Amino acid sequence: MTFDLEYARQVIQAEANGVAQMAGLIGESFVRAAELIYGCKGSVIVTGIGKAGLIGRKISATLASTGTPSHFLHPAEAVHGDLGRLRRNDVVLVLSYGGETDEIIRLINIVKQLEIKLIAITGNKQSRIATHSDIILCMGELDEACPLGVAPSVSTTCMLAVGDALALTVMKARNFSVEDYARFHPAGSLGAKLITVEQSMMFKAGEKLPLAKTTDTVRQMLEKNSDLKRHGAMMIVSSDGKLAGIVTDADLRRLMAQKGAEVFNYAAKDIMTVNCKKIRADALAAEAMAIFHKHRIDDLPVVDEDDKPVGLIDVQDIVAIRIVG
Repeated sequence: MTFDLEYARQVIQAEANGVAQMAGLIGESFVRAAELIYGCKGSVIVTGIGKAGLIGRKISATLASTGTPSHFLHPAEAVHGDLGRLRRNDVVLVLSYGGETDEIIRLINIVKQLEIKLIAITGNKQSRIATHSDIILCMGELDEACPLGVAPSVSTTCMLAVGDALALTVMKARNFSVEDYARFHPAGSLGAKLITVEQSMMFKAGEKLPLAKTTDTVRQMLEKNSDLKRHGAMMIVSSDGKLAGIVTDADLRRLMAQKGAEVFNYAAKDIMTVNCKKIRADALAAEAMAIFHKHRIDDLPVVDEDDKPVGLIDVQDIVAIRIVG
């Protein structure tokens, strides 16, 4: 079997050319569509059938993961019970290149009865779907890359590009941050790399931290923190509550091997590591891992803008969310 590789290149070029044409679609109608999605008080309901429906599922997923509540509604299933998913404060985004799909026309009639705003991504602004839409994003006539000129290829790729442009433009307008994205992607390597120190540290806001004053003895330091959950270090603070140093379990074990019970009478300031490594709560957990690797330490104090401890992060906390890899 011999494959026509030149034709394969032509397919990619045809789709690239089609997507490039979509830049001309960005204008007043696009702005109105973005405003409608941005201001939506419910969900953005994406619908389409066949290949357009598959593209719609991806656009809906992109919206949902970038700060805009969204779900996909199959037009055929809608009239068999799934219409209960629709609410008056929703926005419906319809994908149909030809704009004459019967199942979608039937759905549009119901959407109009509910007075829900409708955005259409289509290739035919004279179609019935376009006629009944509040906002039309018309891609224009496109030549499919299929050898027969019929299988959706260029048209669906362009639909995806327009949908992504809408979703990501609205995302940018929301000032959607890396931390916001991480909250929607807690699993997987990408989400793990975006998790913040605050999200991964063992001690959460409001919980009692492993703290001691510089003037506390080792005995006092251990007694006041005996009821804390797992931790491998004690953060030492000055009289103004700022981080002054750290004492780890390893530090205590080494001292006790050298000094015995005499260690319990030492002041925390005499055994702590001063100028210890620290990190802000809003830093990425990946940054904490870099510090662990570089300095070969296991515990890292988390401080606020005033250098006061707000948490403690352990190397095992980072390993557990698979930052490495």
